[in-house]
Amino acid sequence: MHEGLNIRSEIGRLRKVMLYRPGNELLNLSPDTLGPLLFDDIPFLEEAQREHDCFARMLADEGVEVLYLDELVAEALDAVPGARAEFCERWLDEAGLPGRAARGAVRELLDSIDDTRALVDKCIEGVRADELDLSPTRAASLADLMLTDRNAGSPLVIDPIPNIYFTRDTFSVIGSGVSLNSMLSRTRRREGVFGEFLLRYHPEYGGTPLWYTSDRPHNIEGGDILVLGPDVIGVGISERTSPAAIDELAARLLWGEPESGVARVFAFSIPHKRSFMHLDTVFTQVDVDTFTVHPGILGTLVVFELTRGAREGEVGIRRLDGSLDEILARALGLDAVRLIKCGGDDPIASVREQWNDGSNTLAVAPGRVLVYQRNAVTNDILSREGIELLEIPSAELSRGRGGPHCMSMAFWRDAV
Repeated sequence: MHEGLNIRSEIGRLRKVMLYRPGNELLNLSPDTLGPLLFDDIPFLEEAQREHDCFARMLADEGVEVLYLDELVAEALDAVPGARAEFCERWLDEAGLPGRAARGAVRELLDSIDDTRALVDKCIEGVRADELDLSPTRAASLADLMLTDRNAGSPLVIDPIPNIYFTRDTFSVIGSGVSLNSMLSRTRRREGVFGEFLLRYHPEYGGTPLWYTSDRPHNIEGGDILVLGPDVIGVGISERTSPAAIDELAARLLWGEPESGVARVFAFSIPHKRSFMHLDTVFTQVDVDTFTVHPGILGTLVVFELTRGAREGEVGIRRLDGSLDEILARALGLDAVRLIKCGGDDPIASVREQWNDGSNTLAVAPGRVLVYQRNAVTNDILSREGIELLEIPSAELSRGRGGPHCMSMAFWRDAV
């Protein structure tokens, strides 16, 4: 087992988690860029930071060691000679910046930043044209000239990466290894560069076994990956995760070296729509035998089980019959499981609170979970069902379309 990572459930006592505190990248959002950058509104940064700080304090108060993505990446880049320069080139490649002169000007800006964490934060924040020496005399191409034309060009030379505070998505810890995910949208693919260098060069996490890599052609995102038990995971076939990626991940987990410990992969096909973007937006585990679920998926899910086939490297697939609760009970080896409906039986509350991540919870221990404060109907139901709730203020964080589970990448959980 790699000493830094151990995730074999969604509910074991949480000991270590990675977050990212929202920063100046949110200030580079504008109404014109919301669509491409996957936001529906522009959060108020100061309040989003206050809410996120409260989230981090609540985790720390539960005895969880809180790590931050940008700090870890900076430590990785400082640990190995040449890693920082390699990171900058890789990040520029992924940014897809047109124009040789523009690329050179951005590289000059990055090289002028002495502190490595400030460099990492700058790469997340995005680059504005007015930060660069982009005089027309330096232009080497039409693309360069367009960037220097204040009337024709965008104020942004490289877009921000505002979704990065949803640390769950870019890479996912499964057992003592990681799925380094291949993100669907171009703007989020740049997030993979941070995970790539962290897992390559960090003194503690470098050399972690990789169950999937971000250079694979088939997209998969961490919000679709749930570690249901020591030998079983669930993966959503969703708007963001393709069946082909699940085939590859399952083959690696079931047959690859080193051993992952995974014997079964359950693939849950959910509707491919914005409000259901990931599996963890429609159900998450809150206790050993209890899940919160969006009622809109009940009766519509199609579930497949993937296991080792008869021959080396072969994966057997079968479609499962039965209701979601029956399938989950069999998967976990339980007599039965409870499904607690987001919004209860109120059809308006259920869709409203699912939109605001009422089904997206983060367990710090069995039966003790972090939730968004704003989902009052669902929270009341969970509390009455005996689930202990830690409520996070969420007026601004929720505008990014992700909840407590999305905002956290668990690194270590105790056995259940």
